[in-house]
Formats: sequence, C-alpha cells, structure tokens
Amino acid sequence: MDFPGDRLYSEYHLWVKLERNQAVIGVTAYAGEELGDVDYIELPQPDDIITRNAACGTIETSKAVTDLIAPISGVVLESNIALAESPEALTDDPYGDGWLIVVEASDPDEFEELMDARTYEEKVRTADDE
Repeated sequence: MDFPGDRLYSEYHLWVKLERNQAVIGVTAYAGEELGDVDYIELPQPDDIITRNAACGTIETSKAVTDLIAPISGVVLESNIALAESPEALTDDPYGDGWLIVVEASDPDEFEELMDARTYEEKVRTADDE
C-alpha cells in the first residue's frame, strides 16, 4: 500500500498535502480499502469552517456511513464536486482525482500534530496486526 511522502496523515486516515498556503485533504488508500465501494459522499462547501478532530462530512458505503474527521482547522476553499458524479475516484485514485477539499488552514501549529508517511504506515501496519 502506498503512502506518499509529500503528505501528512491523521489518525482518522486522511492525508493533507500543503500547496502554497493551502492544504488539500483526501482519504488514504488504507481507508479506501477499508471502506469498500463508495455510494455517496457529503463534503463541506466553500466558505464552511471546519474544526480539527470534528466531523466535516460523511462517506456512505454499503457497509456503513462514516464521518470524515477534519485533520486541521480552517476555511474550505474548494470541494471536489466531481466525487458526487464519480465517488469511486475516492478509492480508485485516493492521492489524485479522489481528493476531498482544499482548506485555508487557520492554525499552522496543527500540522505538527499530523504524522509523516513512515509513522502513518507503521500505525496502519500495527493496526492490521491486531
């Protein structure tokens, strides 16, 4: 399983990629594998404020409805509206076309709470072993 090194990762299996002063957020390949086939995605809309460790959307699969837990706080600049038409991109291309939202972070210190790729991979491997 691939965890790109140019991103940070949350304990809730979301990735954050910093681009200029913005953060692109998506679901990790591990989470996508665990979710299975995605039926519906509800995302925050531009100008919505999200708060770290609080629900900011949902993913519905045949297995369950799962909350998306924000890895950082900030203002949503863009939502990936293409996921409404093609939710399978979330699992087919989680680090590319399957991105969720772009956020202007309100507290840069929150990035220090996220994991690098190696730490996240170790966490996933440990969870799989249990």
